[in-house]
Amino acid sequence: MMTHYIFIGWKRKMYSLLLAVFLLISPSVIFAQSNASHLMVGGGISYKNGMEVTVSYEHTSDYHGSWEYFANGYLQYAKDPKYNRITKHSFWHNYRTWLLGIAYKPCVIRGRNNHGNFRIGVMAGSDTEKFIGGGTFGYEHSYALRHDWEVFFQVKEDVVARGEDIFRTGVSVGVKIPLN
Repeated sequence: MMTHYIFIGWKRKMYSLLLAVFLLISPSVIFAQSNASHLMVGGGISYKNGMEVTVSYEHTSDYHGSWEYFANGYLQYAKDPKYNRITKHSFWHNYRTWLLGIAYKPCVIRGRNNHGNFRIGVMAGSDTEKFIGGGTFGYEHSYALRHDWEVFFQVKEDVVARGEDIFRTGVSVGVKIPLN
């Protein structure tokens, strides 16, 4: 009977210790997503025959809303008329753009370990011959991994003024690397 009381006392102490550890850690867990910074690296495809790479800095505010400052490289490939197929030259030297921009991303969906943001922004840059500018809007969904790493996918529409292709509809995927 004495061992039974010792075991109950030990169990009570263990629960008290676990509760104390949880209360000490919980404030940092509750506010883990507030004011975080990420380096985002992503790539994707666009209609028609477009590929892009985006590197950006994202600063998250309260409730998963965020600001994104990005640099985007876009490449549109075509068939080589001489060979009637895509060659190395027709792939890399058809039409290219370089854009810098800013996007505001308010959170529209929150779930456990994921959130979705509406993405709206402006951008400006060059297509190696002239100045181009435009806007971007779309949807981004992020999934949280361990240690504040995230993976994301975007569905977006870029409207480019003075560009060869005015509307770029596309998807991209990438990773968010924590900077904090």
